[in-house]
Amino acid sequence: MTKDRSDEQVDQNQQEVLEKYDTESRFRSFDNRFLAILVTLIAVGMSLYHLTTAFTGPPVPVLVHRALHVSLVLILVFLLFPPTKKARRDRLPWYDLILGLLSIPSTIYLFVNYEDIVTRGGLPITEDIVMGTLLVVLVFEAGRRVTGVALPILAFLFVLYAMFGNDLPGLFQHRGYDWSQLAEQFYMTTEGIFSTAIGVSSTYIILFILFGAFLAKSGMGQLFNDLAMALTGKSRGGPAKVSVIASGFLGSINGSAIANTVTTGNFTIPLMKKIGYNRVFAGAVESSASVGGQILPPIMGAAAFIMAETLGVPYTNIVLIAILPALLFYLGILSQVHMRATKDNLSGIPRAELPKLSDVLKERGHLLLPILFLVYMLFFSGTTILFSAASTIIVTIIISSLRKTTRMNVKDLIDALESGARTTVSVAIACATVGIIVGVSSITGFGLNLANAIVAIGGESLFLTLLFTMVACIVLGMGMPSIPAYIITATMAAPALVQLGIEPIVAHLFVFYFGIFANITPPVALAAFAAAGLSGAGPMRTGFQALKLALAGFVVPFMFVYNDALLLIDTTLASGILVIISAIIGVLMLGIAAERYFLYKLHFLFSGLMAAGGILFLMPGMMTDAIALAILALIFAIQFITKKRQGTPQYSTAS
Repeated sequence: MTKDRSDEQVDQNQQEVLEKYDTESRFRSFDNRFLAILVTLIAVGMSLYHLTTAFTGPPVPVLVHRALHVSLVLILVFLLFPPTKKARRDRLPWYDLILGLLSIPSTIYLFVNYEDIVTRGGLPITEDIVMGTLLVVLVFEAGRRVTGVALPILAFLFVLYAMFGNDLPGLFQHRGYDWSQLAEQFYMTTEGIFSTAIGVSSTYIILFILFGAFLAKSGMGQLFNDLAMALTGKSRGGPAKVSVIASGFLGSINGSAIANTVTTGNFTIPLMKKIGYNRVFAGAVESSASVGGQILPPIMGAAAFIMAETLGVPYTNIVLIAILPALLFYLGILSQVHMRATKDNLSGIPRAELPKLSDVLKERGHLLLPILFLVYMLFFSGTTILFSAASTIIVTIIISSLRKTTRMNVKDLIDALESGARTTVSVAIACATVGIIVGVSSITGFGLNLANAIVAIGGESLFLTLLFTMVACIVLGMGMPSIPAYIITATMAAPALVQLGIEPIVAHLFVFYFGIFANITPPVALAAFAAAGLSGAGPMRTGFQALKLALAGFVVPFMFVYNDALLLIDTTLASGILVIISAIIGVLMLGIAAERYFLYKLHFLFSGLMAAGGILFLMPGMMTDAIALAILALIFAIQFITKKRQGTPQYSTAS
């Protein structure tokens, strides 16, 4: 069945918006059949190699395995990504073919000379420096094409700092390094381009991206949309709730806030506008929910794996402590969505236009089994994460074949393998580029110096240090994908919090949140801008509305620093239940305050009191809970009595 013209127009608009705000989506599409087949063979080969090594382990040393991963990614970058926005995308220029071929020698050199390199131990020869320089140049150019200019420029500034930092005064001065030392750091160690980030990209990340690609081919996206529609579509403001739920699930798997915004928003934003939400609010709901997917377990957009490797803690620990804050974030959005719908008297979608839950589960419900299988493998099987991820991919293929509508043929399998590799390219290049920043920070001690500076500015005040760290994370994360944003903030900002006695895992989760929220923080709120492109609203207005919807996400990280019980760390069952209940009430109060609506519209004074009560509920201690409960009871009583006597006044008190 072919698409009609309106469907094609919608798809074209979706692609245009995606490419405008997401450089990672600007692929070439070759008319030349040979080139198209070549790209497919390289991408599929890359996916199969990593899928095989998940079961068998890499056949080469770790450094060479990571180098091979980077080389394959670089080849795909120069084949797929044009050098500029205006460059033609239907042909491959000769210079990109040369750049693709130049991506191979650095890996071959490491493979052939690995023992000699290890034996030399920090004494690079001319060939080492030449190969290292070549790789650095290729990574910079690939990073510029895929991620945009922000990350490569930042990396270049770090290189300049490493070479000329000996001339700087004060805290950030170091002894200075020449290019031969830097080339060795970037190319011949696991503290440069082949750092932990590329290590995770070449193992966990590519496997979970492949898992998402196979789920997408089987129709998982349609299942999430249909489930959300069946469960919440009829309720007040139903389409917005559908957007929140579907975007959360999909965002956790695909890890791209912008791509998720455009993919899901293309369906949900028109529905929200249709029932009466204004275009600014509709775009903000979609973008804030899509960004939040990256803090939602179990996959968290793959950043959880890098966090686990960086901290040296089990991945399952990261997932368990991240659950409650992520759910509170989404509860905060849902509460504002509901309050806005109630305030504006918006209805849901008529039941006749909604899919039946039983029909949805009958048709595609079996696609939930791979996710359940993955949870079992990760938490209860005792096997490695790599084996769990690879096994789940195989299980997905098998389970999807149980029904004709989800069954994948050979072409679908090849497409999924190719799609997984293509998607990995953007993540891996970002990881390689940020490896240069990590390498400079490691060799110069910049991260520690910055941490000392943040603590000094904060004046030993935990709150001020948290505030400055939040601002630094948002600035560093602007215009960047979530994974490099996390790596940079974890390298530069998290040590400041650790110096003040905060547990490393808490500090890293704090900077992770705010690095991600840069995607909805003006002036560079790319996810919000993409949503505005679909809704027709003003980009900046959409960004500020998205910030308002994400209010809980900005408050909760501060609260779990002061009250790590919100992360369910070292809590008993009884105290954990109390923490969860008080946190839920607190987030609901924040949502009420943000929308200024409870039983009817709230006066500014009562809205401020409600916000204060919400924050008190999130803080530790019975006294703060009692005060917050008293505030809630007082406002409820005033609104209830006034409404009963006078109907529904405009404000709770005269303004």
